[in-house]
Amino acid sequence: MKNKKVIAQDWGLIDYKEAWDKQEEIFSAIVNLKTEIRNRKAGTEGDEYEEETLTPNYLVFCEHPNVYTLGKSGKPEHLLLDEKGLIEKHASYYPINRGGDITYHGPGQIVSYPILDLDNFFTDIHLYLRTLEEAVILTLADYGLSAGRYPGYTGVWFDADNDKARKICALGVRCSRWVTMHGLAFNVNTNLDYFKNIVPCGIDDKDVTSMQRELGYEIDKIQVKKILKHHISVLFNMEMV
Repeated sequence: MKNKKVIAQDWGLIDYKEAWDKQEEIFSAIVNLKTEIRNRKAGTEGDEYEEETLTPNYLVFCEHPNVYTLGKSGKPEHLLLDEKGLIEKHASYYPINRGGDITYHGPGQIVSYPILDLDNFFTDIHLYLRTLEEAVILTLADYGLSAGRYPGYTGVWFDADNDKARKICALGVRCSRWVTMHGLAFNVNTNLDYFKNIVPCGIDDKDVTSMQRELGYEIDKIQVKKILKHHISVLFNMEMV
């Protein structure tokens, strides 16, 4: 039996480290529960095992104060600020345990952290990433924006097939025992100047954009979040609780 019920939470504006700690706590609890279930099943014979314990799933939305995060495969030199520069920009910096290189989080950006047991959905990390991308692509389409993918890279892009390629959403995840954490950063009304202080996702010859820049006006972030949540739930066949 699979559990497709998903606990939706909005943590609001939250310090990056605090959100990371909360993610780790939920993530570890799910992984530990999976281990407990496996051990319990291994010690049970035949029909003695009557009821299956279901692992929970979470879909978290939040927003962070200015912060740069460096993934496991990233290069520290892709942060173009020293400690003094970070202070001047009112930004923090964390090397973290997701995949990918360096990225920026800040006000005006929708961050989503799906903490899912993929055994409840599908055990394919590439499909997982493509599905998250598709949710963003569909959200942008609802605003009349045509986005897609850039071959060889994760994330969501505009004009990926020409020299005007620009990225609007970055993805970086961690997955252990098919439990995920971290997720996506979707630029809605983001201050794009902060991306000038890094080599975004390790790509030094492509631009970064936002919905506000593409449409020419400030976007209702709450409405975008609502639409994105809907598309994620439909694509993953989730039951939000």
